[in-house]
Amino acid sequence: MIDLVPFQQHLVGGALLALVAVAAYFDIRWRRIPNWLTFSGIVVGLALHASLAGWAGLRLSAGGFLLGFAAYLLFYCIRAMGAGDVKLMGAVGAIAGPAGWFPVFLATALAAGLIAIVVSLANGRLRKTLWNVGFLLFELMHLRPPYYRRPELDVTSPLAIRTPHGVAIAAGVAVCVLLSWR
Repeated sequence: MIDLVPFQQHLVGGALLALVAVAAYFDIRWRRIPNWLTFSGIVVGLALHASLAGWAGLRLSAGGFLLGFAAYLLFYCIRAMGAGDVKLMGAVGAIAGPAGWFPVFLATALAAGLIAIVVSLANGRLRKTLWNVGFLLFELMHLRPPYYRRPELDVTSPLAIRTPHGVAIAAGVAVCVLLSWR
């Protein structure tokens, strides 16, 4: 892991906040995260770390990208996540690095859970959503895609309640960046 001086930490945190703020706006407004934004985030992450720490920084950034992208690709494969979210988390990983990505992942999971509860309550479907979570875990434990038997568990289905995951990612990043700046 590469140690960054406070100025460099603020530079990395600022890049992360800028990326996720724009992504959250697009996700709320148009329900998609554009490729130009995610690819720009990946390039910025790679270039930023390469300029701060040379080859070691480039390797760190590439590792963060691979970690973020691979982890979210699993969610995409079971149709629980959109492709834009996968690419966004790859970009977040490229900027944050592997060690910075994991706390963001945990904070994002908590934010996504809270958003899901609020959206489920607003739609009067909290009980059904909680049942679906149990069903989803049961199916995954048996290595079956949950959306085969329950179409509302497929993020592409019109039956699914969709939440803007870019907002959850933005919240997770914001919490982690602000805590690191404290």
